[in-house]
Amino acid sequence: MIRLEPRKEMSKNLLYLTPVIAVALTIIFGGVMFLILGKNPVRAITIIFVTPLTDLFTISEIIVKATPLILIGIGLSFGFRAGVWNIGAEGQFTIGALVGGALPALYPVEGFWVLPVMCLAGIIGGMAWAAIPAFLRTKFNANEILVTLMLTYVAVLLLSVLVHGPLKDPAGLNFPESRLFNESATLPILIPGTRAHVGFLVAILAIIVAWMLLTRHIFGYQVKVMGQSPKAASFGGFIQNKVVWLCLMISGGLAGLAGTFEAAGPVGQLVPALPVGYGFTAIIVAFLGRLTPIGILFAGFVMALTYIGGEAAQIEMNLPSAVTGVFQGMFLFSLLGIDVLAGFRICLAGRRPAGATG
Repeated sequence: MIRLEPRKEMSKNLLYLTPVIAVALTIIFGGVMFLILGKNPVRAITIIFVTPLTDLFTISEIIVKATPLILIGIGLSFGFRAGVWNIGAEGQFTIGALVGGALPALYPVEGFWVLPVMCLAGIIGGMAWAAIPAFLRTKFNANEILVTLMLTYVAVLLLSVLVHGPLKDPAGLNFPESRLFNESATLPILIPGTRAHVGFLVAILAIIVAWMLLTRHIFGYQVKVMGQSPKAASFGGFIQNKVVWLCLMISGGLAGLAGTFEAAGPVGQLVPALPVGYGFTAIIVAFLGRLTPIGILFAGFVMALTYIGGEAAQIEMNLPSAVTGVFQGMFLFSLLGIDVLAGFRICLAGRRPAGATG
């Protein structure tokens, strides 16, 4: 019989090495998958992980994809450290895009103040959506995993309803989309000739602020203690409900800001297809980055690379569209599997002799 026994102490070096091992295993398993599909595994892996890094335009596209993943991943890391499982960042991302993009969609006003107002509205929208599971958990002990996940579907359908109705472009030939945002409502371009925008600089700023909060502020200590031992947090005088609220507000606000950046950046309008799964992919980013700000930065780029490289592989090698999702799933599966082996050892327990007790 096979059973798992917890290790007395987990190596910190192994803890931070597991993402690298997970990436290596994903590449190996991906190569096997391509071999089964009858494709050249070396060429496929090269197109996905190497080719996008050889061209300035594809690098800029990686930055575009990584920006929302990093912002959302940073927000989620606070809650995951504290044992607050916000699985509905996709919904908060969608509401942030909807609330932040409502102004230019309804009133195409000009002015330097438009973009800051949109960003603030997006943050408030994401926080308001995250406040629902925060209230239900702290008042009724509701499971935030189920609540946040269900609210994601509500948010996506709400966006679709409004884009088909009040926010529809009057001159859009009845297509379900808002009017294109004007220049005052779009993010400045970071690299000329590309779609990379200044939202990436905001993501870097979020990393710095998160690092300071988690390592240099009492709130970071509260988050750590609550995640490791809720009883110890109570004995230490920490108000757990306060930590739950703050973690969900941070994750909701950053997800909402990421949604506004997506609407005001590469998309440039509100469309039903705006939520493309960044909120769910950011969960993998958070864990792949070991819930640390610097780790999330690198993990965000790795996952963004799978988006861009996966699309290139689909075109050049006629691979199915699911290849990107499969790679992301492999990342998570490999990471969780290695985490289990890092925290537990596999033991073979023989059968007990007949009549043995205890």
